[in-house]
Amino acid sequence: MIKSNKRIYTLSIFICLLIAVGVGVIGFNRCTPNPAYIHAAAASTSAQGMATLEVSTGRVLYQKNMHAKLAPASTTKILTALVVIESISDLDKVHAIPDSAVGVEGSSIYLERGEKISVRDLLYGLMLQSGNDCAESLAIITAGSKEKFAALMNETAKRIGALNSNFVTPHGLDAEGHYTTAYDLALISAHALRNEEFAQISRTKKHSAPYGDRDYNRVIINKNKLLSSYEGCDGVKTGFTRKAGRTFVASATRGDMQVVCAVLNCGPMFEDSARLMTAAFNEFTMTPLTRRGDIVARVKVDKGRNIDVAVGAKEAVYYPLRTSEADALQHKIILPQSVKAPVRLGAEIGKKQIYLANELIYSVELVTVEAADSDNLVDRLRDIAERWSG
Repeated sequence: MIKSNKRIYTLSIFICLLIAVGVGVIGFNRCTPNPAYIHAAAASTSAQGMATLEVSTGRVLYQKNMHAKLAPASTTKILTALVVIESISDLDKVHAIPDSAVGVEGSSIYLERGEKISVRDLLYGLMLQSGNDCAESLAIITAGSKEKFAALMNETAKRIGALNSNFVTPHGLDAEGHYTTAYDLALISAHALRNEEFAQISRTKKHSAPYGDRDYNRVIINKNKLLSSYEGCDGVKTGFTRKAGRTFVASATRGDMQVVCAVLNCGPMFEDSARLMTAAFNEFTMTPLTRRGDIVARVKVDKGRNIDVAVGAKEAVYYPLRTSEADALQHKIILPQSVKAPVRLGAEIGKKQIYLANELIYSVELVTVEAADSDNLVDRLRDIAERWSG
C-alpha cells in the first residue's frame, strides 16, 4: 500500500513538471490566394467592362476596364440572393407579400396582394425570371425595408472584397449611386457560387411554385440561355436596363475548374461570355502548387529522439495556370531553424509561398507530417520526481 501511494505521488509530481515546462509552436495564417491582377490578360469583347476569373482562387484570367464603375441592372440580384441566403436560416418559411412589392415595374413573376409564398420560391423567382417583385419582397422580409437591405448588401460586398461598388436597390433598376464594376460583380458571383443553396438555384432551368389559391402552379423559367447551349454552364444571371445596357454573369464548370465571366453593357453578352469561358478552359489548367502531406523540408528537433521532423503542406492547393506559367513558378519555404521536442503531428511551424513572375500568388501553411518525442527531458523529469518522492 505504501509502495503504491509512493508511485502515485511520484507520477503526480512528474505530470506537474511536464505541465510547467510548456513547449510553444509558432503559427501562421491559413493559406491565402492572391488574384494576381498583373497577370490578367486583356481580351477582345464588346463589353464596356469585363472580368473573367476562376472561382476557387479568384484569379482574374481576362479583363477589360474591370474597375470601371457601371450600372449592373438585374445582375444586382446575385448579391440580393446571397444576402438573403446568408441572413435567413429557414428558406422554406412562408411569408405574406408586402404591399409595396405588388406591381413593381419591370420583369416580374406577378406576385399578388395578400399572396403567401416561401423565401425559397421567391429566390427562384428572383434568379430565374428576374422578378423585381421578388427582389422587393425579399428585401423587406429580410431587413424590414429596402434601405436597410441595401446597407446589408453593401456590408456583404465590402466583406467579400468588392470595394468599388455601391448598391441602392435590391433589383437593379436604375437609381442614382447604384453601380458596380465587372471585377466586383465577378468576385461577388464567385463567392455566391461557393454557397450550395445559391449554386443550386443558379443552375436550375425551371422551377414550379405555388400560385396563390390556384389549383395549378406558377412555372418559373430561367432567362440564362447558356444553361441549355453551353457545355458545363451552371449560372448565373442576366440583366438589362436602358442605362446599363445588357449585363450578364455566366459561370461554367469543366473538369476541376469553374470559371465566372461578368460583362457589363455588352450587346452580344451570351456570345462574348461563352467565347471568353471557352478561351479560359483551353488556356488554363488547375495546377497543383502543393499536395497535402508531401514532404517539402525537414526541420531540426532540439532535445528530441529524432534529429529532425518532416514538414509538408497543410492542404492541397490548385491554381489556374498557363503551361508556360507552371514552368516559371518560384517557391519560398519559411521555417524556423529548429523546434523543441516534443513535436506533435500536424503542428503548424512555417509556410510556403508561391510566386509567379515575382508576384506572390499563394501562401500555404506548413505542418509536421510526423511527430518527435523528447529524449532526455522526460527521463530527467522522471528522475527528479522520483528523488522528490523519497
